[in-house]
Amino acid sequence: MSESRAEAPRADAVWDAGDLACGELILTLYGRMHAMRPGEVLRLVALDSGAPADLPAWCRLTGHTLLAADHPVYLIRRKEH
Repeated sequence: MSESRAEAPRADAVWDAGDLACGELILTLYGRMHAMRPGEVLRLVALDSGAPADLPAWCRLTGHTLLAADHPVYLIRRKEH
């Protein structure tokens, strides 16, 4: 496998947030991530135009890992603790 073409991790959960606005999106995302086990990956579809800026910032603030961001699809790994 080429290093430049790593496979995306398998998602343990999928959530289509549709066009939820940032506030509701982040609050619901917090609950969904909290319900997952450490290390699990969420595949999120978020159509909100603020998502490309808001989701990376939220991941940095909460300690979750943004594995991929190709708006509107995001892969987020739940933090280990």
